[in-house]
Amino acid sequence: MESRRLGKSGIVVSEICLGTMTFGSQLDEQASFAIMDAAYEAGVNFFDTAEIYPVPPKADWVHRTEEIVGKWLQGKDRSSLILATKVSGPGHGWFKPPVRNGLTALDRQQIRTAIEGSLLRLQTDYIDLYQTHWPDHDFGYEETLEALNELQQEGKVRVMGSSNETEWGTMKANQVAKQRGLARYETIQNNFSIINRRFEDALADICTREQISLLPYSPIGGGVLSGKYNEAQMPQGARFTDYLNRGGPRQRAMAQRFVNDKSLATAGALGEVAREAGIDVVTLAVAWSKQHAFVASTIIGANSIEQLAPSLAAADLKLNNEVLKRIDAISEQYPYPMG
Repeated sequence: MESRRLGKSGIVVSEICLGTMTFGSQLDEQASFAIMDAAYEAGVNFFDTAEIYPVPPKADWVHRTEEIVGKWLQGKDRSSLILATKVSGPGHGWFKPPVRNGLTALDRQQIRTAIEGSLLRLQTDYIDLYQTHWPDHDFGYEETLEALNELQQEGKVRVMGSSNETEWGTMKANQVAKQRGLARYETIQNNFSIINRRFEDALADICTREQISLLPYSPIGGGVLSGKYNEAQMPQGARFTDYLNRGGPRQRAMAQRFVNDKSLATAGALGEVAREAGIDVVTLAVAWSKQHAFVASTIIGANSIEQLAPSLAAADLKLNNEVLKRIDAISEQYPYPMG
C-alpha cells in the first residue's frame, strides 16, 4: 500500500485509513478487533477515532471506541501505527455532545481535559494526529491553537488537524498560526465523495496551495454509493434506514441529505460504470477519493470483514482517464446531490 505525507509534517501514512466510529455500538470488541487486524495485515497503518465515538453520540456508550482501540493497540509496535483522535467541539445547537456536560468549547481547559481522557483510554503516551471535531468560530482560534501547540511541545501530540471545517475557518486558523508562530493544522477531515464534491469548490485549492492534506470521510456516501439504497425496499439495519424510521428531526434531515433522488441516480449510474470496468462499485468510489492530489488518506469504515474487502481493494487501483471522465459526466448530470 502506498503512503503519503500529512501536510508539511514528517508523518507518513497509508493512503487508506480505518475509521472506527461504529466500534462499541454496531460492533462489539471482538468484531472490532477482527476488522482492525484485517486492515493492519493489509498494510493500513493509520487509524482514526474520536472521544465522542461510537455513533450516534450517546451518554450510554460514549468513549467505548477509544477504549476498544486502546485495548487493540496493546501488544502492537506503537511506532508502526499512526493514531488519530479528536476533541469534541461545540454541538452548534443540533445536538449536545455527551462529554463534559455538553460544554465543549475549544478552549484550553476543555482541550486539556479531553486529551488526558483520550490518552488514558487509548493507553498511549501520545497522539500522532489530534483533531478538532467541529470548529468553534465564535470563540476564535488563538487560544485553541495555543493550547494545541502546548500539547505538541509537551510531546502529547505530534501534529494537529481540523474536521468539518469551512473555507473561512481553514484560512483563519492558518493565518493565526503563522502570525503567532504556532503549530498549524496539517490536515482537514471533511465529508468528500462522488455525491458530495463541494470540497472541490474552494477547499481543494486552499489545501493544494497551503499544503494541507484532506482526510476524506464517507467516501462511499454513507453507503449510498454501494447501491444498497437503490433496492425496492430500504435495507434493514442500515444507518439511514434507522434514521428515517426512528431518528429525531436532525437524524431524519441527515438521512434525507444522503438518500434522495439525485444521490440514488448517481449511485445507479456509478454502478453501471463499475460493472463495465469489472470492479466493485465500493472499490471504484474509494479509488476515486484517494486519487486526488490533495488527499493524503481516505477514511474507510466497515461493520464486517466482508464489507472491508472492497474498500481495501482500492489500494491497488488507479482509475484511468476514461473512467474518471465518466464519473465527472455523472456529477454534471446530477450536480450537488447532497445540496
